[in-house]
Amino acid sequence: MIKNTLTTFLLSTVVVLTACKSNQPPLADNANTASANNYLQRDVRDDIFYFVLPDRFYNGDPQNDNGSKEHAISAGGLNLTTTSGFHGGDITGIEQKLDYLEALGVTAIWMTPLLRNQAIQFGGVAHHGYWIVDFSEIDPHFGGNASLKKLIDAAHKKGIKVFFDIITNHTADIIRYDECHMPDGQFKTGLTHCEYKALNNPKPYNPFIPEHLKNVKYPQWLNNVDYYHNQGDSTFSGESSLNGDFNGLDDLKTEHPQVVSGMVDIYQNLIKEFKPDGFRIDTVRHVNLEFWQTFTPAIIDYAKAQGIPNFHVFGEVYDPNPKNLSVFTTEGKIPSVLDFAFQKIAADVFFKGENPSAISELFAQDSLYKDEDSQADLLMTFLGNHDMGRPGLFINQTFDHEGDELKLKRSQLAHAFMFLSRGIPVIYYGDEQGFTGDGHDIDAREDMFASKVASYNDNNLIGTTQTTADDNFNQQHPLFKAIAQLSKLRKNHEGLRRGEYNDLFFAENTGMFAFSRTVKGADQAYIIVFNSEKTPQTIEFNSPYKHLSPLVAAEQLEQQNGKLTVTLKGLSYSVYIAK
Repeated sequence: MIKNTLTTFLLSTVVVLTACKSNQPPLADNANTASANNYLQRDVRDDIFYFVLPDRFYNGDPQNDNGSKEHAISAGGLNLTTTSGFHGGDITGIEQKLDYLEALGVTAIWMTPLLRNQAIQFGGVAHHGYWIVDFSEIDPHFGGNASLKKLIDAAHKKGIKVFFDIITNHTADIIRYDECHMPDGQFKTGLTHCEYKALNNPKPYNPFIPEHLKNVKYPQWLNNVDYYHNQGDSTFSGESSLNGDFNGLDDLKTEHPQVVSGMVDIYQNLIKEFKPDGFRIDTVRHVNLEFWQTFTPAIIDYAKAQGIPNFHVFGEVYDPNPKNLSVFTTEGKIPSVLDFAFQKIAADVFFKGENPSAISELFAQDSLYKDEDSQADLLMTFLGNHDMGRPGLFINQTFDHEGDELKLKRSQLAHAFMFLSRGIPVIYYGDEQGFTGDGHDIDAREDMFASKVASYNDNNLIGTTQTTADDNFNQQHPLFKAIAQLSKLRKNHEGLRRGEYNDLFFAENTGMFAFSRTVKGADQAYIIVFNSEKTPQTIEFNSPYKHLSPLVAAEQLEQQNGKLTVTLKGLSYSVYIAK
């Protein structure tokens, strides 16, 4: 019988008792798969991602806070006290915090779009980077081309990959319609948007570009209204999901050959200039499938020709249904997508207290993703993001009455599930510091450096007495330490990164569940058990494995006659290597 606790694990060094059998040499306890010598060859399944909005992370160069000094459209918007304004964070700030990210265990940084934006648009501010006017240069608010090259070079020296967030669906909102706008581009009296008009509408919109905006986009072909759908604002259903303007943003006619070739050229040029390690693609489901069938292979093949053999592409398909997600990895030729189905199930179990049986149902559909260039363990798993909100928010929504200790355990447990089940984990910046947020979108985009936004600073963070009014790069935060230990555990065991997932125990009457990760070609597996309830629980299940060695030990474990009996404290987990 073995006794231990989750707390002991989080505060101590993981001892690897049995090395993984793999095609690579076994990793020592202090090994780092993110070494500077192998980042180009490293399989993306061996990576741990950190998703960050540069504007909200760290201000490394205050001189760029007001954006462009040459292009008025890309200047201004700095407002430190509002949730929507630019706050001054930049690429140099990320470079200055590489040691912090390395200590967390991060091996890949994914940043929101960096290309030059229309800074201010109908009352909004492009702190997020999604309103692009120039697809060839980095937005001055974030630092410019030279600062990005410097960051990539510094990250690569640490073995950390850098991923760009890219957009092909739309540009900034420059095009106007006679029916909705005045000649100067302002809305006509009483209008706040342009109603969607279907393709078969007998009276389509007449698009125009105001004189002072006629050549603000680059490359030049983007200034031609013929390359846009010009059908008004999307209702995000039916044909408007593909053809409508995304909240006014000019929707590109991605079925047009010029748009396809133009977008391929744009992103091949960025690969050539900056040598990133991959792309996350925005708004994938709002682009026709045929576009992706051409675009993605062209981008990946070009990257390989540029000396980036494992260039990884994953798309945002905001849909929790695996059948809909998998269409884009199979028919759409995108190797991976953000796993919104995983996020929903993880939230249901760990943030809403629902029964874990749905996890088994989710992973039973993993074969949907399988084809010649995609599979389920390439999916990007996450717990929250800049659009939907944070784990801390979801925990507060259901368990606001609980104390901080239980909320902390729920967040730690959810992160453990993300790191130990199949897929590639994505940490949303600030979650390792217990950020909670007040909601989705701009309410989930707090500053890591000392914030001046009142609605951020009045939040109670998880696991700390600090607020967002403080600098939040605390490596002693219990969530930071828990994630760092999970990163180390995952790096040291190939089976926890690439092992085949199999159910061991799920039942409707308990919050405990168990699964294994099996190492192909070896008589070895990892047995992982979770207790999602806040009280101690015990389960018994059949197990073909023997000779268990603990990596994270259960409160109690007994092995007899081919059965395992496991007892876990509330909101804890255990991990064993089994022969």
